[in-house]
Amino acid sequence: MSEYYVLANGVKMPKIGYGTYKSTDGSDERIIHMALEAGYRLLDTAAAYENEIYVGKAIKESQIPREELFLTSKVWKTNLGYEKTKASFEESLQRLQVDYLDLFLLHWPKPDPDCKNWKELDRESWRALEEYYHAGKVRAIGVSNFLPHHLEALMETADIRPMVNQLELHVGYMQEAAVQYCKSWGILVEAWSPLGRRRVLEEPIVQQMAKKYQVTPAQFLLRFLLQQGFAVVPKASSPERMRQNLELPAIEITTEDIYLLRCLPQIGWGGEHPDLERVK
Repeated sequence: MSEYYVLANGVKMPKIGYGTYKSTDGSDERIIHMALEAGYRLLDTAAAYENEIYVGKAIKESQIPREELFLTSKVWKTNLGYEKTKASFEESLQRLQVDYLDLFLLHWPKPDPDCKNWKELDRESWRALEEYYHAGKVRAIGVSNFLPHHLEALMETADIRPMVNQLELHVGYMQEAAVQYCKSWGILVEAWSPLGRRRVLEEPIVQQMAKKYQVTPAQFLLRFLLQQGFAVVPKASSPERMRQNLELPAIEITTEDIYLLRCLPQIGWGGEHPDLERVK
């Protein structure tokens, strides 16, 4: 299997990245170092993760050539709007100690579910991203947690179509409507929380399938998504699990098994939805 997907603009993006959310909680850049040493070359961070400084420090200390890395960050939902998005982008560059990003995303389509002017905010933020893209300061631009109605509103005024939409996506939360919409527009879907937390990893049918294909449950869940054309950014805190998530055995899941898993009842949802209050 190829190690990359090719985005709509021709940019190559690794199929498997390392999700840095909470990776530095109560720590420093050590876990980021571990991910780079394990072989990850896509690092997914965001202003809201409050770890860009650590990610940047680990990159600099690793001495890995910048062009070998694929670095993603995001503007937080409370900073939507043209000027705030520009400020957030520049601050991310400064914290990461880089002069360009490979991918920059609008983290959420709304500051809060009751926001009335979210369409205008998204469009103004997107205008800022387009300017950075044309200036060569970001190689690809996209969104995160945008559903079809958010994307349609954005594309009414966009000159450039989003190249990536990062969604919570895993067995038990497949977001079929959003996925099909993105595919119809050539937008690559990247799965955050691809393992769906412990509830999904411990789901009996997932355990049975992993045993059937002779892989770990995490490896099975990642291969399930990759086989359907999704990028993934799993998290792990130990070198062994990092390597297991990156070095996936070459299994081919049957069509029957894929349909079975895609049609499971909802399990493992994190409780976040752009149009609703967070479910705890």
